[in-house]
Amino acid sequence: MFVRLAAAMILTLLVIGCTADDQGPPPATHAVSSAPGTGIPADRWRTVLVAGDNNSPAFDNGIDTLRERFAAMGVRDITSYSSARAGGQRLASSANVINALRTPGGQACLVYMTSHGDAQGFFLRPDHRLLSPAALDRALSEGCGAMPTVLIVSACHSGTFINAGTRRPNRIILAAAAADRTSFGCGADDDYTYYDQCFLQQLDGASTWAGLAQATRACVETLERRLGVRQQSRPQLFVGAAVANLRLPGR
Repeated sequence: MFVRLAAAMILTLLVIGCTADDQGPPPATHAVSSAPGTGIPADRWRTVLVAGDNNSPAFDNGIDTLRERFAAMGVRDITSYSSARAGGQRLASSANVINALRTPGGQACLVYMTSHGDAQGFFLRPDHRLLSPAALDRALSEGCGAMPTVLIVSACHSGTFINAGTRRPNRIILAAAAADRTSFGCGADDDYTYYDQCFLQQLDGASTWAGLAQATRACVETLERRLGVRQQSRPQLFVGAAVANLRLPGR
């Protein structure tokens, strides 16, 4: 009887060990602090907002409005960056943005970036550099570790930020366009990019990040069809298993 019990215990330990190994090591030492279906208190979200270019008012408008909306939801730790230093915001240089992402704090991370982009990354005008998916992944791994992390990249070709290296079980990644597609609404006369506009429109009615992403994607698809866009942007979404039902702050 004792032998059978011991064998069963060993088998259980082996199964648990294989499961952990299959998931791979966490990107840092922080523990995931949100089980599926639970929420993080609004004042425990650490938020970084980035408007990477100022050749269209749409980028700064989006970040300004997001800062107000997230604050109204109860988020207190909000740092915003602008290539024009609009409204006293910090300069959206690559060094400043990376340092902000690497700074630890809170129980969950929220990053929203809006600018131009291409298949190589996200454009930051102050030093005319592209923030690559690999550099962004490293910064998030240092600053957020395995905490629930939500990344929104609103730019052309932003689907490039969803790849084998950035997909992690604690992350939700929203991209405004497929890796081979452009996004729209960043002209001199646009108040918001199409994606930012739809995100803001759907924000109040959503309870989970996955639901907000899906509603935003549907809104963009409807808007592009109505405006006769021939090659639609095809917004992308990745939801990690550990945050499948992660709720928005205050929801």
